[in-house]
Parts: sequence; C-alpha cells; structure tokens
Amino acid sequence: MSYPACPHCHSEYVYQDQSNLVCPECAYEWNPEELAAEQANKAVKDANGTVLEEGDKVTLVKDLKVKSSSLVLKIGTKAVIKRLFDKKDHQLDCKVDGVGDMMITAKFVKRA
Repeated sequence: MSYPACPHCHSEYVYQDQSNLVCPECAYEWNPEELAAEQANKAVKDANGTVLEEGDKVTLVKDLKVKSSSLVLKIGTKAVIKRLFDKKDHQLDCKVDGVGDMMITAKFVKRA
C-alpha cells in the first residue's frame, strides 16, 4: 500500500497507526483526511471574503503603488485573474486594464 509523503519533512517512509499516518524520520503524525480538508480551506479570498477563481474579473479597492515605478493603480481599476498562487504576499497573477500582467495581493481586490 502506498502512502503520501510526510508533509513536514517529505520523507517517503510513512506508516499507518490507526487513523493517523506517522513519519519515522521526524516523528510527525497527521490525519490525511484532516490535511485534505485543511488544504481545501486555503482558498484565495478577496477583501469581502468571496472565494476567487481563475478567470474572475476583479476591481481594486485601494490605490496601489507599483514597485520600482512611478505608476499608481487607482481604485476601481479592473483586472482579470489568470492564475492563483498560495504565496502570502501576492496570490493573484492578473491582466490589469491599461497596464498589463501584474501580481496582486488578494486583499486589495473585490470580485466584480
């Protein structure tokens, strides 16, 4: 039987102990069902708490300065989400109207 690798140390040597899986290298124990539910809850949400998906149209809720540039994106600027990421700083890869492709933090947008 094949078990998933340890989420803590990525070891492939994992064994089952009742409903939990255990890694003998780092002694980490986890329930694979709870881990799957936790990863499903890591959805990217906008400023209003709405779950965002690829292809959604969003608008900015705050003026944003663009790093290494004198450009400022104004409130209400529209964008289309191309990809979603699990990073903490920039979760959205967007095509912004009038500017082009840009990475944006999800808390500065709302779904249009």
